Amino acid sequence: MASNRHLGRIVALQTLYEYEFRTQCGDETVAIAEVLSRNIDRYESAIEDTAFVEGLVEGVLKTQADLDAKIQPIAPDWPIDQIARVDRNVLRIGVYELLHQADIVPPKVAINEAVELAKAFGSDNSSKFVNGVLGTAYRTLVEGAKDDGDTTVR
Repeated sequence: MASNRHLGRIVALQTLYEYEFRTQCGDETVAIAEVLSRNIDRYESAIEDTAFVEGLVEGVLKTQADLDAKIQPIAPDWPIDQIARVDRNVLRIGVYELLHQADIVPPKVAINEAVELAKAFGSDNSSKFVNGVLGTAYRTLVEGAKDDGDTTVR
């Protein structure tokens, strides 16, 4: 099952990208459930764990404002709305997995998967940018929370 999670993350990224693009273009007909269902259907024979994909998309959207608030100070030279749409959504997925899925996705895997998504779908420098931001996110948001004696991940 873990082997097809990479494809699941690709589907999640495509879904989040399309949804954000259509929303920002003023498409009032866009529905996340329709976009997600269509994208999962395309790969139904290869994705066994559709609940993982659905949970990732729904989780990122549900916590998007909080994720963006956590990403912004880590990438202060780039206002969140000026980060390329692909990179922004890859970062959201990566930070979401670091903070909310640590019980099923080890931090190194979350970061590596995000870097691979950035290499495949971003620009030439996307993978370095994503790696740097997520490395800092891990040190400050995950390790920093543990260093404070607080066992909850924020």
